[in-house]
Amino acid sequence: MLNSVSITPPNELPRAEPPQPRAKTRLAADDRRRQLIGIGLSKLVEKPIQDLAIDEVAAEAGISRGLLFHYFATKREFYVACVAAAGRRILRNTAPDPELAPTDQLRAMVGLFVEQIDRRRDFYLSLVHGTGGGDVGVVAVYEKIRDQLTGRVLTTLALNPNARNVVHAWWAYVEDHAIEWSGQSRDRRTRSVDDLIDHNIAALNALLDLP
Repeated sequence: MLNSVSITPPNELPRAEPPQPRAKTRLAADDRRRQLIGIGLSKLVEKPIQDLAIDEVAAEAGISRGLLFHYFATKREFYVACVAAAGRRILRNTAPDPELAPTDQLRAMVGLFVEQIDRRRDFYLSLVHGTGGGDVGVVAVYEKIRDQLTGRVLTTLALNPNARNVVHAWWAYVEDHAIEWSGQSRDRRTRSVDDLIDHNIAALNALLDLP
């Protein structure tokens, strides 16, 4: 009987059991879609949408390329979903405090928009100017972002709906100035962010013939 007992020598530690492989987690379809879009968004910070590699996204998610296409029928559908998610993030990040006075909300909207572009300039450029090679679906998503920004201004300032086209064009003006300003090195900028905000608001007031 004693011969059947295993005794560990006094100076030798017992051998640890080899680690067991971690069981793969099966995600619900909606959760997997959100995961894949999240990975796509993180890649968009580094590269234009047209350079986003499906194989890289699938590998990071721990699934096959074929399984990714189970959740998104085509590469284009996945790209459009990523751009739409990026647009929703921009809208969240530029939403003003509704408790502020209307003029302060407008100022906050412009300031947050400029800050968004300044902080993620390459990402923003890849989103709106590298729109999937002119893909109609991606362009439509971008236009929806501009439309919602326009609607915010109309609601905040209680403007006549007839002013929509003017405000829509004004946002393009704000964007253009923000992109140009953010492309300058910080020590060579000729105006402060407050000056830029003031300039853009003055432009809107002039377009709307407001005091």
